[in-house]
Amino acid sequence: MTHVGEIALRQRRLVAKTPTLPQAATPPGTRGAILQAGLTLFAEQGFHGSSIRQLAAAVGITTATLYAHYPSKDDVLTELIRIGHEEIWQRLSAAVADVADPTARLRALVGAHVHLHIDHALLAVVVNNELHALHPDQAESALTLRNKCFQLLADTISDGVANRDFDIVDPELAAIAIASMNMRVANWYDPRLSYTPDQLATRYAEYALDIVRARRPI
Repeated sequence: MTHVGEIALRQRRLVAKTPTLPQAATPPGTRGAILQAGLTLFAEQGFHGSSIRQLAAAVGITTATLYAHYPSKDDVLTELIRIGHEEIWQRLSAAVADVADPTARLRALVGAHVHLHIDHALLAVVVNNELHALHPDQAESALTLRNKCFQLLADTISDGVANRDFDIVDPELAAIAIASMNMRVANWYDPRLSYTPDQLATRYAEYALDIVRARRPI
């Protein structure tokens, strides 16, 4: 069995290698190829550390052809961040659509959040690390979705406190801690580990319930 400590540390920003985008959100042809290449470059080198020339070379096109599809490097990042935020909002909102109990809702939210950061690790890294690189106007719609996602988690914890299912005094800080814990999965998760995605999601849900001091059945 391979554990986290047995995975060799590398001089890389993250472990995941495959640049996966949600299939339904990926445009066909050259536009999609540009997004895939941008995803890899921005995740590994950062937005500011990647050039248009590198992006075009990764796709096998000229910079002029790239500009015909995306007017600037900023537009590539904007599209990636839009796709990422729409995907997480869809997953989180679907996960709790018919769940009333706060404990079950927290489990569902954490599970969906962890699975996203495994399924689309490079996209999650770009969304979380490079959002600051966008102009406020470009980031506005993504920030709106980001706030809605956080509010789902914060409201779930507040409901649990109100029902006396959770015993904490600062639901918002608990939500920040849980969200931050989940987000880091994208940076370190490796399929070679002995944890499957389902096992990891379940374990993280238990950690989240510990953070909110959830009441356990006797």
